[in-house]
Amino acid sequence: MAEEKKDNVEFPKVFPLLQKYDPSEVKIEDKGLARYICLEPRLFTGGTHANKHFGKARVYIVERLINNLMRTEHYNGKKIKAYKAVEKAFDIIANKTKKNPIQVLVDAIQNAAPKEEVTRLYFGGISVPKSVDISPSRRLDIALRNICLGAISKGKVGKGGIEKRLAEEIMKAARNDPSSYAISQKEEIERVARSAR
Repeated sequence: MAEEKKDNVEFPKVFPLLQKYDPSEVKIEDKGLARYICLEPRLFTGGTHANKHFGKARVYIVERLINNLMRTEHYNGKKIKAYKAVEKAFDIIANKTKKNPIQVLVDAIQNAAPKEEVTRLYFGGISVPKSVDISPSRRLDIALRNICLGAISKGKVGKGGIEKRLAEEIMKAARNDPSSYAISQKEEIERVARSAR
């Protein structure tokens, strides 16, 4: 039986997006999220964090944004396409804000991460809503998901494409603008939680 020769195809460890912007100058003000926002510029980990306790915390934050963008029908399973969209969005952010886009993304995540939500408690067959604090890992997941959904929910095809809409959503969330989808979702989650205290 002849052995099959496997081609070991490796992605380069450094992509242009990672070389363009320096993550070492990024400041994280939210101490709860600081442990879960990874700023080591690696990309395409290929699921090495899967099935590991808190494995997502060691995935580069830009890759997590790319992975969340792949939730949609146009980018489902197309990581290079999502990567290019994020790269163009970061260029737009850098041109408009004159700041490091990774810092703008981190600011957007800190502003869009809700601090409490509602869970259901059951007492004798009766469901009672109760406000609970959210873990930092879940806060980060919710913020990234809402930023990507906000970029996608603006319509199937728009002027400038997904890159422009993603850049606008990140910049609005970084400014804490209520017209941002991520910020409006955070405020709605926290409003419902306040009423369930």
